[in-house]
Amino acid sequence: MVKWRGRTIVSEIIIQGVGFAGVLLFVISYQIKSNKGLFLCQMIGCTLFCLQFFMMGAYTGAISLIINIIRNILLLKSKEWKWAKSKVVLFLILATLVISTVITWNGPISLLPFISIAVTTIGYWTDNGLNIRLSQLVGSPCYLIYDILVHSWGGVISESIAIVSIIVSICRFGWKNLAKE
Repeated sequence: MVKWRGRTIVSEIIIQGVGFAGVLLFVISYQIKSNKGLFLCQMIGCTLFCLQFFMMGAYTGAISLIINIIRNILLLKSKEWKWAKSKVVLFLILATLVISTVITWNGPISLLPFISIAVTTIGYWTDNGLNIRLSQLVGSPCYLIYDILVHSWGGVISESIAIVSIIVSICRFGWKNLAKE
């Protein structure tokens, strides 16, 4: 069997295919009219990236994405579940992220998904458009670098699209208008 980076070429194609399917779901999600459909499509895409990271042995990234999915579910339900956006829940998410990073530690590379999810979680808890975009401007490049280092080529494309989208939204709405949200 021909091997590449310690895996067979067929398994590498399957692993990368899972990531590209995740990218495809993110792109499709923006074409769905309902918010519920958009978020569901993005959650499935995120789940595929999580699966890809597990298949690659990139456990910190995989567990971070599970925490990210749970965080996003809580944010989606925060109007119904008032407790979901409390500071206690924020602390629990961050504490879980710290613990999972320590358990899956693979050297300094493990800090990248940790920083990404921690910073964006704090940004999302502010409900301020500017803070959210600024947190994403820190979080997305961290995951982009992680994707490059673990060779998740679909992840590289996905985060590159996200970074461009964030920059476009800042240019489109302006710093002052985003701060008013």
